[in-house]
Amino acid sequence: MASLDTARPVSVRPAVPRTYLFWLVGTRASLFGDAVLYFALGWAASAHGGGTGALVLTAITVPRTVLLLLGGAVGDRFGARRVMITCDVVMLTATLVLALVGWRSGASPWFLVMVAVVIGTVDAFYLPATGSMPRRLVGKEQLPRALAMQQAGSQIVSLLGAPVGAVLVASAGLTGAALADAVTFAVVLVVLVRVRPAFDVERLPPGQGLVAGAVDGVRIAVGDPVMRPALLLTAAAAGFLLPVISLLNPLLAREHGWSAGVAGLVAGGQSVGMITVALVVSRRGTMARIGRGAALGLCVAAPGIAAVALADEAAVAVAVFGGFVVGAGSGLFACHIGPLVLTGVPDTHLARMQALLVLVQSLALVVGNNVLGALADAQGATLAAAVCAGGACAAGIAGLVLRPIRRLRRS
Repeated sequence: MASLDTARPVSVRPAVPRTYLFWLVGTRASLFGDAVLYFALGWAASAHGGGTGALVLTAITVPRTVLLLLGGAVGDRFGARRVMITCDVVMLTATLVLALVGWRSGASPWFLVMVAVVIGTVDAFYLPATGSMPRRLVGKEQLPRALAMQQAGSQIVSLLGAPVGAVLVASAGLTGAALADAVTFAVVLVVLVRVRPAFDVERLPPGQGLVAGAVDGVRIAVGDPVMRPALLLTAAAAGFLLPVISLLNPLLAREHGWSAGVAGLVAGGQSVGMITVALVVSRRGTMARIGRGAALGLCVAAPGIAAVALADEAAVAVAVFGGFVVGAGSGLFACHIGPLVLTGVPDTHLARMQALLVLVQSLALVVGNNVLGALADAQGATLAAAVCAGGACAAGIAGLVLRPIRRLRRS
């Protein structure tokens, strides 16, 4: 008769808590609603001209960028869950008002700008809070798999959000899109009321002001030997990888004589690559040397960028495969840099580090888009893509060489 201690093997990798899965489904539903609403806002603004469309996008970006660090300090002071519930109530109200105004009188340009300002302001407080929630819901040993699941869900939402938004706007207009987003906010509000963090983290001291707390978060990040290079790698990924997907892909398609359908296939390949890697990591976990995994992701993406840039009109399959490789490298980077940051900072600074991470990404993306766009206009999109490939590869090699990154192991 077998003894009790050998009758059934004990799993060495505990399952991700159901509480986290419940939270993940709710927040991805809300993210899907946001993708639909963003498409609807852009479509409604475009009816008033390109200037209005640009103004609406700017009205989202500026308050989000300016208030991010303050939003992180608020999340660390009052708790991420409380901040998310407050932001969710504000957005639920805003989307219902938008639906009502759009139904009764149509959305004027200035009303669209006001809605955009509300969205950008709420994002500044919501993004750091929701970015820190996985650390509050799962243990450090489960965090990489949990974040990979989050990454996969986000990519699926991004892949489906715009097409569904287009169908919804065509059938029900801005009012229908706003109501759909309001429903998702109601769903996530129920989720947040029921979900409570399983891991208590120390909050920002009440005696420290919010502005001082935000500054302290920057000081910690700049002085930390792991966070400093991690933020630099994040800036490199935002500056060299994200413009390939959003900016250079359509420019390369026009330069190579591809149709819009081919450009969509390349973009789809990128999304599939990211989803595939995220699902693998969610199942098997990250590399043991988690810093090396993040740096390796940049190195993997570089040849994919080169393949898309050099593929001619007849080599559509090469371009689609290159897009898949770009997405796989991007996913590998994202699935390793996320847990690296969340496990490498003090618990008192979780939301502030997420705010700084988003801020670094946003600033690097703004600079990258403008510089690469100007270079593409002057010398062609192929050269701009070659710069991205070289920059991503150089940043990845630097990450593999830097001791604080390459020697960092997962928890």
